[in-house]
Amino acid sequence: MPDDAGAPTLRRGALKSYSWDGVEPRPYRAEPDARFEGVTRQVLFSDPRLRGELRYFEVSPGGYSSLERHAHMHAVLVLCGGGRCLVGENVHAIGPHDLITVPPWTWHQFRAAPDQRLGFLCLVDAERDRPVAPSEAEREALMRQPAVREFLAGR
Repeated sequence: MPDDAGAPTLRRGALKSYSWDGVEPRPYRAEPDARFEGVTRQVLFSDPRLRGELRYFEVSPGGYSSLERHAHMHAVLVLCGGGRCLVGENVHAIGPHDLITVPPWTWHQFRAAPDQRLGFLCLVDAERDRPVAPSEAEREALMRQPAVREFLAGR
């Protein structure tokens, strides 16, 4: 993030811990009804001049992000660990250096493997809409797909 004068900022990172100077891990979600487990986020860059925000998410072993969709798209780069992701009706195994694009209004969720964390960078619009959780009918429709049903059940 730029300082008050708009000067560039350098943030030094630590490879093993995936932490950056001056960037505190924050809770993943503020919504009390969001379903997720073991996720933190760090906002690395957020500048209106860039029109984008770069964030680092870390999902603890066996944890998962919320199942959601929204008008903005995501560009995700896995840095460490492994797991799986749901994008639309497709489930993918993911690991370091994998790139995942989540189109607008597409259901998505990220899950860490049971025995390792999952760390990834996520690039989004700096100004974006709020995520939407599936209605009961939308969740039922997703669950009709066997691969999606297994993924959402954590298997």
